[in-house]
Amino acid sequence: MGEDIRLPIVALFTILGAILSIYGIFTNGTEMYAKLTSNVNIWTGVGMLIFGIYFLVMALKKDKKNPEDV
Repeated sequence: MGEDIRLPIVALFTILGAILSIYGIFTNGTEMYAKLTSNVNIWTGVGMLIFGIYFLVMALKKDKKNPEDV
């Protein structure tokens, strides 16, 4: 059980959240989103970033606490 998939999953959420947030910032105010009250891409990206950073902190805290238990 030496394989640990926590860090690749954290990287996936963090990178995709950053890309989605940046895309939402650059497309904010375009006519494609004129009918919406808020840009969904920004908020989904920010949520993914927060999720990824939170689990990164939890994964690093777990590794420092008990490295043999992984």
